[in-house]
Amino acid sequence: MCGRYAASRGPEDLAGVFEIEKWDSEEALAPDYNVAPTKKVYAVLDRPLKDADSPRPVRQLRRLTWGLVPSWAKTPEGGARMINARAETVHEKPSYRRAFATRRCIVPADGYYEWVTGAAERDLEVEGRKKRPRKQPYFVLPADGSVFAMAGLYEFWRDRTLPDEHPLAWWATCSVITTEAETAPLAAAPAEGPRTLADIHPRMPLMLTPDRWDAWLDPARTDVDELRTLLTPPPTGLMRAYPVSTAVSSVRNNGPELLKELEGPEEGTLF
Repeated sequence: MCGRYAASRGPEDLAGVFEIEKWDSEEALAPDYNVAPTKKVYAVLDRPLKDADSPRPVRQLRRLTWGLVPSWAKTPEGGARMINARAETVHEKPSYRRAFATRRCIVPADGYYEWVTGAAERDLEVEGRKKRPRKQPYFVLPADGSVFAMAGLYEFWRDRTLPDEHPLAWWATCSVITTEAETAPLAAAPAEGPRTLADIHPRMPLMLTPDRWDAWLDPARTDVDELRTLLTPPPTGLMRAYPVSTAVSSVRNNGPELLKELEGPEEGTLF
């Protein structure tokens, strides 16, 4: 899954990477090293500009809320639970299938955090221990330091309790698509701990390599079977992972120190 990630790159950097044509400086976000559900996040999308003379899709950097709210939802309360969509079923689930067909985006990140779910933890659960064990977090990122382009979906939801001119009348939300975690060796495995991403967690965000960006973002592509071919995981060996401080486990903590690589798992944590 993807429940936390880091996003420190600013609009100027992202504009160069993704060839952004339009972004609003008023929507600029501060670097966030502990992005959690319901936060405002950057998303790259191709969409015609409102009130523009041309219907041509324009590549934009938009600020969305992480946690998708379907257009037909009665309330936005379920958005916090819809931060991830599974690649295997995204085309058929009522909450995602319309967005999958026409409203796809890229959620840029430095990398994502995942808390290891290991054999020791499962043993504790089998024994009926009530105290939740302290998990070791890992930061997963492209081995070459490039932007982690996570496949995403976006939606618009209208709050019918507010007038049209109200600034909160429309909600723009998004979700990150996940896939099965890689079982191939990591590009640079830690000295201690997991050797593959699947050793950390069975799911991971679906990373889109640059050769798929244009096709994924193109709103004219609506054939579901064709779009599903874009959900194929990228080549293995592109990712690395390393242990980080358990401070990231609290959303109150936020800063570049959360990305500091530890020599090994923290004492008292599980792997």
